[in-house]
Amino acid sequence: MVNERDNALFEAGIKLGALYHQFVGSPVSMNTIDSLEQAISESISVQPYVENISVKINREMVAARSRGKFGYCELEGRMLEVEALIIYGNISAKVGLTFDRFLDYPLMQIIEVTEK
Repeated sequence: MVNERDNALFEAGIKLGALYHQFVGSPVSMNTIDSLEQAISESISVQPYVENISVKINREMVAARSRGKFGYCELEGRMLEVEALIIYGNISAKVGLTFDRFLDYPLMQIIEVTEK
């Protein structure tokens, strides 16, 4: 039997997966980093069940990779720090995406699930 908790977590996973695959590879520079963070947040926030989303791009990584002739790089999953709150029915699912240095992988995870 599928319940509200299952659906909340499914929706959360869809949001993080969509964010990752839609925006990784986007051109980014130190001059455009704020607007890209905002564009990502606004794009995902209009989707169903998204109550709140926070997107941060690691400025140190962007600066280090933007030293070439043209002064920009491509957004990588390891540069993203995302936290989202998905509310489905009576369930709140707080999820995130952060770079796990041990795994050398941008890991999506469930942070907290609560019921109203």
